[in-house]
Amino acid sequence: MRTILSFLLVSLLLIGCKTETEPETEEIVLWNAYDETEEIAQQQEHETERMRFKVIQSVYQDKNEVFQPLYEEVSNFSEERYAELKPLVLEQDIATLQQHITEEKFTYEELTLFYLKRIYNYELDAEKSLHTIMALNPNAVALARERDKNKSNASNTLYGMPILLKDNIDTKDMKTTAGAKVLEENQPSKDAFIVQQLRKEGAIILGKVNLSEWAYYFCQGCPLGYSAVGGQTLNPYGRKEFETGGSSAGSGTATAANYAVAAVGTETAGSIISPSSQNSLVGLKPTVGVLSRTGIIPISHTLDTPGPMAKSVMDAAILLEAMSGKDASDTVTVSRERSYVQTIKNGSLEGIRLGVFNSLMQDSIYAETIKKLEKEGAEIVSFDPPEVSLNGFLTLLNLEMKEDLPKYLAERSSEKSKVKNLQDIMAFNQADSVKRMPYDQGIFDDIMADSTTVEDFKKLRSQLQENGTRYFEEPMEKHNLDAILSINNYHSAYAAVAHHPCLTLPMGYKENGEPINLTLISAPFTEVSLLRLGYAIEKAHPIRKIPSDYSN
Repeated sequence: MRTILSFLLVSLLLIGCKTETEPETEEIVLWNAYDETEEIAQQQEHETERMRFKVIQSVYQDKNEVFQPLYEEVSNFSEERYAELKPLVLEQDIATLQQHITEEKFTYEELTLFYLKRIYNYELDAEKSLHTIMALNPNAVALARERDKNKSNASNTLYGMPILLKDNIDTKDMKTTAGAKVLEENQPSKDAFIVQQLRKEGAIILGKVNLSEWAYYFCQGCPLGYSAVGGQTLNPYGRKEFETGGSSAGSGTATAANYAVAAVGTETAGSIISPSSQNSLVGLKPTVGVLSRTGIIPISHTLDTPGPMAKSVMDAAILLEAMSGKDASDTVTVSRERSYVQTIKNGSLEGIRLGVFNSLMQDSIYAETIKKLEKEGAEIVSFDPPEVSLNGFLTLLNLEMKEDLPKYLAERSSEKSKVKNLQDIMAFNQADSVKRMPYDQGIFDDIMADSTTVEDFKKLRSQLQENGTRYFEEPMEKHNLDAILSINNYHSAYAAVAHHPCLTLPMGYKENGEPINLTLISAPFTEVSLLRLGYAIEKAHPIRKIPSDYSN
């Protein structure tokens, strides 16, 4: 693996080749794009069609521009100190990290540099890069120094903790692109509401991560985790072998590889749960209204929500609590809930009634997990869900994105003079389709072709919510269930239209090493009990393992 030391040698060679007339400030070349023709050809043999990539490296982003601003500070953080901190930081939860800082084993500055060192070492290695980093906060290390000057008892808080954000969440100090070339220079003037909340809590926004372009509501059947600006995100558990999940692909892969303490993703239907499952993480899709959507590039105001992605249930609870709060600009948000962190430790499986899908019992890992939960005292109820239709689900997304995206562009985007609506974006893409839309823009085509009337749309939206609610609440009421257990994002669409929260956590690994998750679904606004249950399961059966190729 290429290290920072090798980059320093490159820089010395460059300096040595200067003529007397050349400036002394020549930038260090940290990344050289390589010929990926053979790599792409080999990928066409993958058994999963979505994994037959057309592009891996970004054709637009220059990694040198991303990584040069912090290069000097990161290169001065020695490999020896990194090695000393590795057992104290890798896979550790927030409470443990805060305790180490209280005991002066390391500082917030060193913690930030540790994660940056990992990012530089892996992301600038052509054979290891996950192509997951879109931007780094040039002030990250300086902010960490400030946290050291003002630190106090910060147990179970995000104070001084480096956090990564999906690149559809506005930040005033980094661009917000949604992975789209048309928004490559989009620099919002203010933070998203949840980012404001994170900064108030003392979190350090370390950077922005890649995503499926336009939150995977853009191209049909295209690879998860691909965007024109960021390139193809790869899964650390099986680079180019396993899907990353999406659309919060970068939030999942970066957290799994220990590039930060945790990350924030967004979900319309499965976009937090899917990448959390594929990367052996804890991910929470909260009830719409628990977290603000202001300053997040939208798909659907009915279904969109941000949520935490972390390596433990408690860390997810800490991140959720930090982001929550009533936002006057997002009228569906509710008052801040302050009981997540304090109450979830009291959870137990004894006497908890859990619903299990009969159709999923053929999965051996799921079936074995159910047996373990029963031994811990849970009461297991097998059931067959009612047959309900989600016909019209895509129409809901089509019409709301067509309405909601122009509002974002008008109110938040610094590129509002360039594009004002979907038609403008599509025309921009068509001007250079090979680079800007290598997998086409079929979903955008469908949005523009959708002719559903306003009256029919209202009926459709109401029917979808009614059907989704029935799908879960009928068995929950009939069997008096505390939660229903699913696999990965299998039932995310039903949960989305019904506004049911989902919590996913590691359940195991398939024979080939691919992660698989257990997903808990409960009634709207029951995040506290859902997290409490997840904490009890995690405590009884800790499963997560660091990806072996990213353990150094």
